[in-house]
This record gives sequence, C-alpha cells and structure tokens, in this order.
Amino acid sequence: MKIEETAIDHIRFRPRFKIFTEISREDYTIYLKKFLVERAADFEGSVNKEISIITVRTEQNNYWNPCLSLRIETDSDENKTVIRGVFGPTSAVWTFFMFLNFIFGIMWMVFITIWFVEKQIKSHDFPWALSFSIAMLVCLGLTFAAARIGKWQGKKQMQKLREFAEESVQKLSR
Repeated sequence: MKIEETAIDHIRFRPRFKIFTEISREDYTIYLKKFLVERAADFEGSVNKEISIITVRTEQNNYWNPCLSLRIETDSDENKTVIRGVFGPTSAVWTFFMFLNFIFGIMWMVFITIWFVEKQIKSHDFPWALSFSIAMLVCLGLTFAAARIGKWQGKKQMQKLREFAEESVQKLSR
C-alpha cells in the first residue's frame, strides 16, 4: 500500500489523497461494506462499485460535518487499484456554497462594470455601484471565511475518516 498526497491537497477547499493497493476493486468494495458494518457505531455511509460516501456519526448534524468520498479505480498501467479520497461537506452544503460564490461573483462583476462605465462616460447616475461592488466582495469574503471555519471545525472528523480509509486498506492487505 502506498499513500500519495501533495502540499496543495492540504490547502484546497476539498482536501484529497490517493491510496495505491494490490487489492482488486471488487474485493475492496465487498470488504469496505463489511468494514463499514463493523464500525457502524462510529461511521455511516453507502458503498458501491465506483464510489463510496462515508460520514462520521454525530449527535447533531452541522453544516461543517465532513464526508469522505472514496472513488475506487483500476490503474491499468501499474495493474493496481487506486482509491481516491476526497473530503468535503455534504453535496447540499457544497452546492449552496458554490451557488453563493457564483451569485456574489456575478453581482460583483455587474456592479464594478456599472461603476467603471459610469466613470468612463463621466456620468453620476449610479453613485451606489462602487459601494455595492465592495459589499459583494465582503460577502464573498464572508462565504470563504464560513467555509474555512467549517473546515477547521470538522478537522477531527476528517482525521477519523482518513484513519477509516487507511485502516480499511491495511486490514485487507495483511
């Protein structure tokens, strides 16, 4: 078993890693289902042939609760199985944050364009455009900060999920 990750994987919104193993894709999928059942007190999720979603059981669900997406692939060049792990929030939370980033980004571009055109044509019809543009940048910053805070608060759960992934391969490799 070989685990691969780069420095950039730690600063991404969704940290990731790769595990290379000799275990076949089908065997790992079957074993992962059993491994999840054994650890049902701490973890929950769904497993299928291509992708598995694992989460840590908690008393209450918060937006920062991470989940681990394990994508199981076959590397035909090296004749090995590659397990790609990606940490992130639930898909609903991820979609919501991307929606906010998109909306605030588009609104910033609209307001800064209105302000710039107003300055070019020496008009004073839109004195509020620069203020709104700055407000959109503040909203983008707050969205980014909320995502970072959530990632920080979910750090212990991310570590548990990482250990879960590593243990699932190590126990089968022995």
